[in-house]
Amino acid sequence: MTVEQNVLQPGGAAKHQQTFLNQLREITGINDIQVLQQALKDSNGNLELAVAFLTAKNAKVPQLEEATYYQTALPGNDRYISVGSQADTNVIDLTGDDKDDLQRAIALSLEESNRAFRETGITDEEQAISRVLEASIAENKASLKRTHPEVWSDSPNPYDRKRQDNCPVGLKNVGNTCWFSAVIQSLFNLLEFRRLVLNFNPPANAQDLPRNQKEHRNLPFMRELRYLFALLVGSKRKYVDPSRAVEILKDAFKSNDSQQQDVSEFTHKLLDWLEDAFQIKAEEERDGEKPKNPMVELFYGRFLAVGVLEGKKFENTEMFGQYPLQVNGFKDLHECLEAAMIEGEIESLHSENSAKSGQEHWFTELPPVLTFELSRFEFNQALGRPEKIHNKLEFPPILYLDRYMHKNREITRIKRDEIKRLKEYLTVLQQRLERYLSYGSGPKRFPLVDVLQYALEFASSKPVCTSPVDDLGASAPASGTLPAQTSPSTIEQQGPSSSDVPSTSPVQRSVIHKPFTQSRIPPDLPMHPAPRHITEEELSVLEGCLHRWRTEVENDTRDLQESISRIHRTIELMYSDKTMVQVPYRLHAVLVHEGQANAGHYWAYIYDHHQNRWMKYNDISVTKSTWEELERDSFGGYRNASAYCLMYINDKEQYLIQDEFNKETGQILVGMDTLPSDLRDYVKEDNKRFEKELEEWDAELAQKAQQEKLLSQIPRAPAPSPAPVQAGEPEYLEQPSRTDISKHLKEDSVQAINKALSEQEDRGPEAIMDTAIKLEYTRLLKLAQEDPPPECDYRLRHAIVYFIQNQAPKKIIERTLLEQFGDHNLSFDERCRNIMKVAQAKLEMIKPDEVNMEEYERWHQDYRNFRETTMFLMVGLEFFQKKSYMEALLYLIYAYQNNKELLSKGPYRGHDEELISHYRRECLLKLNEHAAALFESGDDQEVNNGLIIMNELIVPCLPLLLVDEMEEKDIVAVEDMRNRWCSYLGQEMEPNLQEKLTDFLPKLLDCSTEIKGFNDPPKLPSYSTHELCERYARIMLSLSRTPADGR
Repeated sequence: MTVEQNVLQPGGAAKHQQTFLNQLREITGINDIQVLQQALKDSNGNLELAVAFLTAKNAKVPQLEEATYYQTALPGNDRYISVGSQADTNVIDLTGDDKDDLQRAIALSLEESNRAFRETGITDEEQAISRVLEASIAENKASLKRTHPEVWSDSPNPYDRKRQDNCPVGLKNVGNTCWFSAVIQSLFNLLEFRRLVLNFNPPANAQDLPRNQKEHRNLPFMRELRYLFALLVGSKRKYVDPSRAVEILKDAFKSNDSQQQDVSEFTHKLLDWLEDAFQIKAEEERDGEKPKNPMVELFYGRFLAVGVLEGKKFENTEMFGQYPLQVNGFKDLHECLEAAMIEGEIESLHSENSAKSGQEHWFTELPPVLTFELSRFEFNQALGRPEKIHNKLEFPPILYLDRYMHKNREITRIKRDEIKRLKEYLTVLQQRLERYLSYGSGPKRFPLVDVLQYALEFASSKPVCTSPVDDLGASAPASGTLPAQTSPSTIEQQGPSSSDVPSTSPVQRSVIHKPFTQSRIPPDLPMHPAPRHITEEELSVLEGCLHRWRTEVENDTRDLQESISRIHRTIELMYSDKTMVQVPYRLHAVLVHEGQANAGHYWAYIYDHHQNRWMKYNDISVTKSTWEELERDSFGGYRNASAYCLMYINDKEQYLIQDEFNKETGQILVGMDTLPSDLRDYVKEDNKRFEKELEEWDAELAQKAQQEKLLSQIPRAPAPSPAPVQAGEPEYLEQPSRTDISKHLKEDSVQAINKALSEQEDRGPEAIMDTAIKLEYTRLLKLAQEDPPPECDYRLRHAIVYFIQNQAPKKIIERTLLEQFGDHNLSFDERCRNIMKVAQAKLEMIKPDEVNMEEYERWHQDYRNFRETTMFLMVGLEFFQKKSYMEALLYLIYAYQNNKELLSKGPYRGHDEELISHYRRECLLKLNEHAAALFESGDDQEVNNGLIIMNELIVPCLPLLLVDEMEEKDIVAVEDMRNRWCSYLGQEMEPNLQEKLTDFLPKLLDCSTEIKGFNDPPKLPSYSTHELCERYARIMLSLSRTPADGR
């Protein structure tokens, strides 16, 4: 139950009429008090109905396409929660001036509402909840019929869905239920709440109870919630399906309307349903005493409202659950709370005779779990639809609430008055400081200390006796004449004299001083402005004055800044004394919304109190997080994501997060041991079903492997010889072997051998081989130590260069050189054959303990991966330059992923990560623009092609850009792509386009960083070392001639 709901209790309406009017004014933007009072009167005190009347009367009527856009039960709408309503056949036009229409609409609305309640016993709010849940379930079922693949569909491999160790379990999004996942996970991770749900037993006389609507809904829902919580505790699955709990909610109400409400309403109703369920149990167990409801004790508090209404004082205690706070106009949570606790003129509360109205709220009893609902949506009267507030709002991990407690109201009022006085003084000081920092009377203003410094520099410049214009005139010849030193050839080139041509002839312009074309500046022209005439005495006085004034201004500025800092510090520490830090509340969960007012996605950050770290719960994905990531996604102002709900818990009430202990042994209960016996059996059965899935999968793989083995043993006819490869079309190989690479080293080996022979002709093969190896190593070492331009990567020429730069063990390098000289490609003449045999003999003499062959193979595999990464990068860049962005993207994706893995082992293992990241990002942005252009065309085939590009290329790549939080440019690019498509939300379009957009947008806005599977990597051409180096140099040179585009 919220503050607003309490205000509307019988008897409270007259007392708090001003509260209603303030809320209506804030929601609708209407300031006419008579209009607001009439709407409140016509709606019988129903705040929602009053808002509906006012907005329907003042908003513009949306066009047909816009009305269609606000429909929400659209096929494929998996992750969106849209706000609005579908057109109804019984529509009354409220945009005209006919008051009878308004009265008929009010009467019709009240009649419909009363009739529905009489027939079903269900309130309008509950019917609205039902409509959303029904739409969610219908969408989930409809999604099974789709032909295009879903990016979050269950993997056929059950091992992909297996829970790792004791990682938290996620919740599957079953259609418009991301809000459900965020709320349920936040509550589940409150251990006291978890215990209450798990240990809930339905009333013993449940069968005898009258089967009214609430009991028909609450008890089955509690049963499914217990099952869901039990699975979250002990399931072996990575995530579980909450469909049955959602089905219960849906089946509780029947409605054909598909209107959806704000997600905060679901949280209200969820707690209401839980409260009702526990109330049934509490009433059964009471012994003549008033029943205690654990939900009320956990989530509900009380505040005292003290105020004046039209000159009459009042004081009233009210209960609250989620406490609503306005965001707009405030920078942090304390400012929001201060504004929420004070309404109207505070001074009138303490005066005897005042006609002004105002009130203060003081907490008298805080709940153990305190939830703040942040109002980040407002209704735009001009557009006739809600808009999201993206302003930044900071909130602390520890919140001290002493200043809002009734017991501290006297000291708080004193401190508030002191803060008010300090802020007024602060405003005066800031205005004074601004005059120093922005001095002047024109549009451009400068710091006064700089102005004085500039004046001092001007006065101290060397004085000159002539004007700069006179200097220019003196340095140029008279009009119509040529300089005396001009050569005849120059005269011929310049043409006739000025007497024969107009005054604008090139001859006259050619003799004017041009500082960028003439090599010498006239000696009398000053480099800077300077005074014409100034005496030493004048200069001395002026310098003294300017120095003194500058020092005075610096001191004044510094004093003002220090005073402002001291006041800020005083205000910050105003509530830091011991008496005001006795009520600490720790941030437990932050529920985040990303998107716009009419659509978006929800997830939660929840604090793990035992591991002392933040976790991110995003549907099926549960990952470790940080306070920095939470700040970025929750504070707002950075992108379209911001917190809409904050859950704080009393830091002194340890039972809220404390583990359960075995009463007999005193040991902590964990996992399945925390479950009652019936739930333990339920989870075991589900785990058995999942284990059976794993066994069936293993059996299926084993059967396939056996079939492949049998097929491999069947003798086959010899395969025909492959057709010769045409020139310009390189042969494609899965992976070049080291032998393939070594063929390219034959020429290097022969040169080393020939050089060794020329130095030692009379030596034997072994000595010549040793010399050749030393010469080859020296050459490669020199290459490894050079700093070549980007187009010359010597690592591609030889593995040894790669090994040296990455500090490979000496034994690895020595064996690689021996293999080079022991290669069979050197057996073309007698001398090389003898050296080859010596090298092979030495290789055979190497003992297993001298060279770790596993390590040796790893180094060579890394080098092969480096060459492969180079080819991915090279081919991707070639496609990019041809503007074949779809082809380029896959190559660049694999180049980036492989390169990242290489760089994790050392800085010289791969290529420039920023380069690959830039072109991968550019590919995605260009494809996104192309897809958006196709969508805008409106042609069915073009639209489908655009969405195929997005679904098959863009969307699967987004997690790759989001997974690395340090890549700010990638995150900005993702936001740009999302904003490009979100910009269509407010535009009019055909219903079929709207349906496709609503189906697609949830996938684009999915914030999960879980990387989906890609197709197999594209096959690479097999290049010789020479070809690879040549093509790589060519593409890198072409990049150096291209603008960097912000790289």
